Amino acid sequence: MTYCCALRLKDGLVFISDTRTNAGVDQISVFRKLYTFGVHQERFIAIQTAGNLATTQAVIGYLRNQIALKQEPNLYTVNTMFEVAQLVGRTLRKVIQDVTEDTQEQSNYYCSLLVGGQIEDAELQLYNIYPQGNFICATKDTPFFQIGESKYGKPILDRALTYDMPLDEAIRCSLISFDSTLRSNVSVGMPLDLLVYRVDSLKIPQGKRITSEDAYFHQISTQWSETLRRGLHEIPKPSDDYLL
Repeated sequence: MTYCCALRLKDGLVFISDTRTNAGVDQISVFRKLYTFGVHQERFIAIQTAGNLATTQAVIGYLRNQIALKQEPNLYTVNTMFEVAQLVGRTLRKVIQDVTEDTQEQSNYYCSLLVGGQIEDAELQLYNIYPQGNFICATKDTPFFQIGESKYGKPILDRALTYDMPLDEAIRCSLISFDSTLRSNVSVGMPLDLLVYRVDSLKIPQGKRITSEDAYFHQISTQWSETLRRGLHEIPKPSDDYLL
């Protein structure tokens, strides 16, 4: 399993992915699940993947080949992020259909993708692309998407994250979401890949890999646990009728 989270905020985009892939307790590996594409000062595109590893690697391989062979359309020639989402969705659908035409068996090869970025002076966009190739777009009311093992990290995002939140605060919120997931599900694991894109910069960020030895992540994890315990003690005690 995996966990990927992407935020579309007023000041930019934030992407965080774990890197654990497992096919049983004795087959645990590390694979990157966050990929970047772009042309300096012209476009930036990030893709996160969750699900069948062979499917996700094939999708990324197809997209890279289209660019290398200058096939039309490709990620560097489409005009809008909507067209990027359409292209990625079609590629995903083709990869799954190439494996098998049996619609019931296709679910064994399913994966989900998050695609975000900016092309020239157009608005930032973030899309959640489903295995069938269709997709939805993040909005100011719903400024984040999750794929993979999302349930443990969703409560903090639902309660705290807003479209207008500064990027540094959004990073903290997202890392807490990942810390909660790591504590509750062994199928999600370190290291984490973090990427922050500032609106209108049209630069491809270098990104950061967060390992289990990362001092800042350890500080967040420890302080969040202490904050929860302190908050629990500060909540008023239940009345006697709760204890009957």
